[in-house]
Amino acid sequence: MRAEDAAAIARAALVQWEAADQTPRLISYRENAVFEVRSPRGGRAVLRLHRPGYQSDEAIRSELLWSERLCAAGLDVPRPIRTRKGDVIAPGARAASMLTWCAGVPLGEGGKALPWEPPEQIRLYRELGRTLALLHRLSDEWPLPQGFTRPRLDREALLGEAPHWGRFWENPALTGSERNLLQEARNAIQAVLESEPAPDFGLIHADALRENVFVEGSRVRLIDFDDAAFGYRMYELGVAMAQNWLEENAAALTDALLDGYACERSLPGDLEHIHAFITLRTLASCGWVIGRYGSESREMALYAARAVEAARRYLVRNRLY
Repeated sequence: MRAEDAAAIARAALVQWEAADQTPRLISYRENAVFEVRSPRGGRAVLRLHRPGYQSDEAIRSELLWSERLCAAGLDVPRPIRTRKGDVIAPGARAASMLTWCAGVPLGEGGKALPWEPPEQIRLYRELGRTLALLHRLSDEWPLPQGFTRPRLDREALLGEAPHWGRFWENPALTGSERNLLQEARNAIQAVLESEPAPDFGLIHADALRENVFVEGSRVRLIDFDDAAFGYRMYELGVAMAQNWLEENAAALTDALLDGYACERSLPGDLEHIHAFITLRTLASCGWVIGRYGSESREMALYAARAVEAARRYLVRNRLY
């Protein structure tokens, strides 16, 4: 769909919030079309047009009810703004939702150096760890409402024959030997997941990458709960570190994340396993790119190369390669 068509749908959706007299400003157009708008009360807000077929209306509603609950419990995340009918979404061919505006700037961008001095990087990742621990603790305290549904990122969904984000070993940019390497990493990480009979598993954000962590002063806030799921809490921490494994101070950032987490909640497993989950995220991304970009695209090759290097490093680290 063209951006102009998405903008027209956004303008029509605003009627559901009695906020139609405005021109939405497109912010991003990836899984969802995301616009800056004015809320019914006049403040800045975000309007999302959800990608058809990516999440059901029930799953989108569940995500937003969870965000609403987190806000009520004291976690500073974007809060859904209900429609004039009192719902958190406006159903339709492109389901729409409106959220409060999140001030601040992204923690960074993937593929680029962190735009903060090293001491500030450490502080921010410690705060991110604390925030993720609070999210997990508050989520476990919440009795899920009837009909609540989100994807389940268990071992089968991450490493089975039909992974949630695609068969990463079939990325067309991979060579034969690289496909074999990813399969070796896949087998090794499956063994890690099987080694914990009772893993720490529950609601997770599942996408705490730099661009989804906003910094304002001394605070960090999570945005974009679109991929929220039931999953391994250690996977949550692995995702948060998945863009940092080439940073010179990657080990210090990992320690800061884990230290911050431990300030609010018991750590979710063997700390050494975080490297398996960091690698797992790069494998998932290698599958995610399939079908979203052309087989000869720069993005396809970039995600494949990243997964190969991360897998190689993980296997070498564990003396499996």
